[in-house]
Amino acid sequence: MTHPPTRTYWLEHAWLDTHVEPGVAVEVADGAITAVRTDVPAPPPGAEILRGLTMPGLANAHSHAFHRALRGTVQVGSGTFWTWREVMYAVADKLTPQTYHALARAVYAEMALAGVTSVGEFHYVHHAPGGARYADPNAMGEALIEAAADAGIRITLLDTAYLSSGFGQPPTAHQLRFSDGDAEAWAERCSVLKERDHVRIGAAIHSVRAVPADQLETVARWADERRAPLHVHLSEQTAENDACREAHGCTPTQLLALHGVLGPRTTGVHNTHLTAEDVSLIGGSGTGTCMCPTTERDLADGIGPAVALQNEGSPLCLGSDSHAVIDLLEEARAMELDERLRTRTRGHWTAATLLRAASADGHAALGWQQAGAIEAGALADLTTIALDSVRTAGPLPRLGAETAVFAASAADVRHTVVGGRHVVRDGAHTLVPDVPQALAQAVDALRG
Repeated sequence: MTHPPTRTYWLEHAWLDTHVEPGVAVEVADGAITAVRTDVPAPPPGAEILRGLTMPGLANAHSHAFHRALRGTVQVGSGTFWTWREVMYAVADKLTPQTYHALARAVYAEMALAGVTSVGEFHYVHHAPGGARYADPNAMGEALIEAAADAGIRITLLDTAYLSSGFGQPPTAHQLRFSDGDAEAWAERCSVLKERDHVRIGAAIHSVRAVPADQLETVARWADERRAPLHVHLSEQTAENDACREAHGCTPTQLLALHGVLGPRTTGVHNTHLTAEDVSLIGGSGTGTCMCPTTERDLADGIGPAVALQNEGSPLCLGSDSHAVIDLLEEARAMELDERLRTRTRGHWTAATLLRAASADGHAALGWQQAGAIEAGALADLTTIALDSVRTAGPLPRLGAETAVFAASAADVRHTVVGGRHVVRDGAHTLVPDVPQALAQAVDALRG
């Protein structure tokens, strides 16, 4: 990622973690914020002007880029998570490094248009259909890394171990391209991946049904040795819980705890169907929780115990997962509103807390601890939303956090700045000239 020279941004209104401040000058050099000055009523000479409410860049902590090709298609009729999965496999079968790069570039550009500056890509389509290795065994992961660079955003590639179709079951024909055979081979392959200016390399356990219990520690140890993020799909479906109890006599959370997977650098994705003991294990170990409300409701998965998890010590972040929509403001809003429906009580989180889940806490879960704040020393990653659209006009600017979370949408993102570089300016992507066309062409290429 090439950083622009020293420059100054003038923020008409800035969200500074606890309040909205009017007239803020942010000085940037080498991709980081070097100074923040408040009480600057007019733009300094030569400053880039960001009108609206500027917040830290948003973090999409859980993405499967190729699922974007399912949008609309999987909304036909009814079905279950398991029938949805069959449609997903059919799309995965058609991916090549070239088609995956084209799709991911367009998807990551859509994320930038929605104010996302960092994405956590939960990546498990490693090999060719049938399991044959590409000449470069990381060709698919490298395609995603290149796509993020082309779209101008940061990526944490969460290279995923996916070794079985269920407890004691070999991969199905569809899943052969996901599998490295065993965890040692997985570790050997992903150890070749290198971090770059816009790239962090992390690990993922697809689920307890996809990684045999005796190989969980191998993945956890690989991440621990590198102090890398470790993510895992956890208790997304009751069927997974039932199968785990039958195979091991415990819940998936208890199995992960037994094998050393839980901890402060680990994030459980979904964490939907948990027991009280599960909640205590997750929170007590400092394991994070990534909620993906738009996907969880699209797949009728259920509403996870986010309030209880946070109360027990689990940091919350947000992801768009299957990309039924890509809108981190909607994810933040949905987490609160889903909980209101479940409990018939309002106000579980403040707007400020929800914005932190969509930004600072998400970046931290992806290994970008320097992101998520407008302060000296932080990465110069910024998102500006309009305060004069049909959705956001009217409220006082000092209520900008509430306006962002409970009224705005991705359509209100006016500017996205990554490392001091304007990636989205006045609602247009500066690197991908026609994002809708790029999406349509990339999805169409997978329909054959």
